[in-house]
Parts: sequence; structure tokens; C-alpha cells
Amino acid sequence: MLHFDTGTTGFMLLATSLVMLMTPGLAFFYGGLAGKRNILGIMIQSFVSMGITTVMWYLCGYSLCFSGNELGGVIGNFDKAFLHGVNLNSAFSGNKNIPEFVFIAYQMMFAIITPALITGAFVNRVTFKSYLIFLVLWQLLVYYPFAHMVWGGGLLAQWGVLDFAGGIVVHATAGFAALASVIYVGKRRDKASPPNSVPLIAIGTGLLWFGWYGFNAGSELDVNAITGQAFLNTDVAASFAAITWLVIEWSMVKKPKFVGLLTGAVAGLATITPAAGFVSLNAAVVIGIASGGVCYLAVNLKNKMGWDDALDVWGVHGIGGCLGTILLGVFASKFVNAAGTDGLLHGGTTFFIHQTIAVVGACIYAFVFTYAMLAIINMITKVKVSETAEDQGLDASEHGEKAYDEGVL
Repeated sequence: MLHFDTGTTGFMLLATSLVMLMTPGLAFFYGGLAGKRNILGIMIQSFVSMGITTVMWYLCGYSLCFSGNELGGVIGNFDKAFLHGVNLNSAFSGNKNIPEFVFIAYQMMFAIITPALITGAFVNRVTFKSYLIFLVLWQLLVYYPFAHMVWGGGLLAQWGVLDFAGGIVVHATAGFAALASVIYVGKRRDKASPPNSVPLIAIGTGLLWFGWYGFNAGSELDVNAITGQAFLNTDVAASFAAITWLVIEWSMVKKPKFVGLLTGAVAGLATITPAAGFVSLNAAVVIGIASGGVCYLAVNLKNKMGWDDALDVWGVHGIGGCLGTILLGVFASKFVNAAGTDGLLHGGTTFFIHQTIAVVGACIYAFVFTYAMLAIINMITKVKVSETAEDQGLDASEHGEKAYDEGVL
């Protein structure tokens, strides 16, 4: 049996565990933001992804993302379906110090959380049965192709596009899929539904922030100075974004809002994700400030346009992922990471153009495919819940459960 590096393997297992924790963290974050009749309905959509996505990853997901190169580099093949050929002696091709099993587990956690991000947009409007079909099809037709094209040696990787931890693959695709979902299912009947638990939002944010260190620092897939750089860049960008959002909202509504501070932090985390291991600490500061301002404006634009993205998935993740990918095209530096490239500020005009085209293309693809997919699913089973079910709340109408037993409070 091969002897792998125990330190690097241990770190990657820890990073994998941190990314896994983000999905329950997302469930708490969304669960707190949802109205009190839809807490379980939104939380189960995150938790069920942990089960279904794992099954899919074993059956074909890992293989389609990281094996072969078909259709001109758009998708992989089925050579490693059912994890065929992977054993205790299989080393990860990108770092022979860790077993392939560890890389499989790490990437699986990314696949789990990405479709779960979308759910915040259509809270209390979508049937659980249609969501399960959506969960399967969206990964096959949107997530797997982009994971392969960017991280699996596919088309965009060959074109020189960089995405350290998921600005394109995770946040841009999920954010614009969320916008398509909102436009397809329409507005909530009760848009005035306030968050049911701000402390639950805070717990969710804390778990997401904590898990994001594994998300970004772990994406170096090694233990070195870049790992530390990505870790610190992540924290700094999130912090600057949180304070920027707080200050802007405070100046606008004359009150310092806790939910705004938390939302700003998540926006900063999403925005630094594609750039975390490729830019300097000073660039991370600028990215954080830009994120707090741009994502706040995006949420305001969404409100003016009347898009009922209930939990601001498009404004935070979609715009954050786009902004971070484009700013990576500006600030990337080979001085920071020799395995990367130079951005616009360092003479990399072509790289900047490629980053911009790639992320815009990803957003259009995700939007169009998601909208079409929902229309097709609606032919199989109703996507939108009935007005009666929506008024009753999905916890009761879809799941027959209540988040809290008021009788014992």
C-alpha cells in the first residue's frame, strides 16, 4: 500500500469536514430567514441534498466531473462510475501526497452545497417532489459540466480560466439559477413574511464562515503558504464586506441592522471564493469592500425590479460570484501564486477578458437551463404549490410537521 503524507491527508480530511458543515449551516441560515410556517420546508431542501448528491456522486458525478474529456471538453465520461478503479493505492493526480478517496470526498461536499444555495430564492413556493427532480437534473446538466470545464481539465481550464474555489462553478451558476427559478415560479402571496429567528441566521452565518475556511483554504489541495494566504484572504474579505454592508445600510435606513451585517459577511465570502489563493491580502481588502457595496446595490435592484428572490441568493451569491471572478481577472498575480497567472493590473489583459466571458457565459447557461428545466419538470409534476398550501405553509402542507410546538413554549 502506498504511504501518503499524513499531515496533508489529515488537513484535507479536516477541510472536507468543514465544507460538509456548511450545508447544515446554510440550512440554519435559510431556516432563520424563512417565515415561521416554512422553516422545515427550506431546511430539508439543504439536508436532502446531502443524501441525494452523495448517491449521485458515487454513481456517476465524480466520474463526469473528473474522468475523461468528452464533447469538446464540456463533460467527463463514465470511466470512474461507481468509483470504478479507485482503491487504497489510488493517489490524487493533482497531489500524489493524498489518496484519491480524499479528493473524491472533498469535491463531493462542493456538489452537495451548490444546488442547496438555490433553494433560498423560491422558499415556500415549490413542491418537494419537484425539488428532488430539480436536484438531480440541475447537477447533471449544470453543475457537473462546469465542475469539469473549470476543475476537471475541461474546456474553460484549457482556455486559461481560473476559479480557486467556486466563483463560477458554485456561486455564479447557483445565483443565476436562483434568478431563473424566481422568475419561473413567480412571487410569494405573502411577501411581508419576516425572518422567524435572527439568532438562527447568526448561527448559520457562523457555521458558513467557519466552514468557508475549508472551502477556500482547502482548495489549494495541499498545505503550504498559499493555503494560509487563502485562509486569511477569506476572513479579511468577509470582514470588510460585512462592515461595508453595515455602514451603507445604516446610512440608508438610519439603523445598524444585524441581518445586514450577516448578509454582508456571506457576500464577502462568496466574492473572495474564486480569487482566494491567487490574490494578495490588499486585493482581498478591495474585493471585500467592493462586495459589500455591489451586492447591497444588487439586492436593492432586485427589490426595484420586483424579483421575489426571498433570501437574496442572486444578489449575494450570483453577483458575488461574478464580481469575484472578474476581480480575479484584475488582481491575480504570479508573485502571490506562481501556479496562477497575472491579471489586468499586471498586464494580463487576455486573462481578464477570458474570466469575464467565462462567468457571463456561465450565468447565461445556468439561467436558461434552469428555466427550461423547471418548465419540463412542471410537465411531470407540479412545480409550484397551490395557493392553499402556500397560505398554510410548506411545513404543514408538504411535510406534516412543525418547527416549534408552541404549546410547550
